Amino acid sequence: MWIETRGRGPDLVLLHGWAMNSTVWNGIADELAQDYCVHLVDLPGHGASIVTDALSLQMMVDAMDAAFPYPVQIIGWSLGGAVAAQWAIQQPEKVKSLTLVASSPCFMQRTDWRSAMPATVLAQFAEQLQLDWQGTLKRFISLQAMGDASARAVTKELLADLFKHGEPSITALSEGLAILRDTDLRDQISQITCPVLLQYGDRDTLTPLPTGHWLKSQLSDVELIVHQGAAHAPFLSHRADFLAAQLKFLASN
Repeated sequence: MWIETRGRGPDLVLLHGWAMNSTVWNGIADELAQDYCVHLVDLPGHGASIVTDALSLQMMVDAMDAAFPYPVQIIGWSLGGAVAAQWAIQQPEKVKSLTLVASSPCFMQRTDWRSAMPATVLAQFAEQLQLDWQGTLKRFISLQAMGDASARAVTKELLADLFKHGEPSITALSEGLAILRDTDLRDQISQITCPVLLQYGDRDTLTPLPTGHWLKSQLSDVELIVHQGAAHAPFLSHRADFLAAQLKFLASN
């Protein structure tokens, strides 16, 4: 598994979202590394972390747990947040604090859960991956930035990061989409006992803001930060405010 480490101090693990890689954090990593030992991870099957086994949420959690046999603080964006949440549920002694950025316990709509992506959207992405995977990833990035006050800049930055660690495996991309489709941690999320920071954009169409409010209602030690005008990547579009909230939270935990 690809892991780049910067800085010295308490251990801080950063986990990216589906189809991306750890370079998405470059805009904030050096700032965080002034006070923390920052571990930039390419999730299994993403970027430079090549795997031969089928991807699953549990497989990713097991890989993270093996890579970090000591307590860490975690920032998880989107899919990376689900990996981090499952890790915190299973290994509470390993996760000192958890930050969920535009993430969800359940990424696909259910009859009792509307604050998520429609099933048809995920099915379309899965089908289009087989026909034009590069175009599909570009469309997904456009969705992440849609509605953001800085949509053009966010899109440009995510596209620039997309292949910095190599081209992804179509199989891994498909398996990652299946994780987004099947993951549902709603019944387990209240088992998280560590301090949690929620950083969300009020214009996010992939993990809408009601998700953040729901998580706040389920967790015992939690703070919700809403970035006005941000969509799915507030660490890019609202970098200064994101960092200020993040550093304050990390320092207190």
